[in-house]
Amino acid sequence: MKTVVVIDDEFGLAEAITALLEDEGYRAVMATNGRQGLELVAEHAPDLVLLDFMMPLMGGPEVLAALRARDPRLPPVIVMSAAARDEVRAACPGAARYLTKPFSGGALLEAVRAVLGPPG
Repeated sequence: MKTVVVIDDEFGLAEAITALLEDEGYRAVMATNGRQGLELVAEHAPDLVLLDFMMPLMGGPEVLAALRARDPRLPPVIVMSAAARDEVRAACPGAARYLTKPFSGGALLEAVRAVLGPPG
C-alpha cells in the first residue's frame, strides 16, 4: 500500500485530505506542523509528501530543504498553497506538482495519481 504524509497546519484540511486518501486506498498519516511532518517522513518512509507552503514555525520551503538535506532520494512532494504559483515554484523548486488552494478533492486525487499511480 502506498503511503502519503500530509503536512498542513490547518487541522480540518489535513484531516479531510487524509480521509480522502484513505477512502481511495492510500495509507495516509498527517502532521499539523513542519517539525512533526519531518518526524513522520523519517518514521514512515512515504511514497509521497503533501506539503503546505505557509505554516508557522517551519514553512513548506524549510521542510523541503530539511528533507533534501536528510536524504537526497526524497520522495516526490506536492506543494499546496494559496500563494501565487510563481512564488511557490521559486521557493520550492523541484516539487512534483503544485496545487493551488482551494482545490477540489478530485483535483487532489488527480495530482496524487499522476505522481504515484493507483493506490495498490
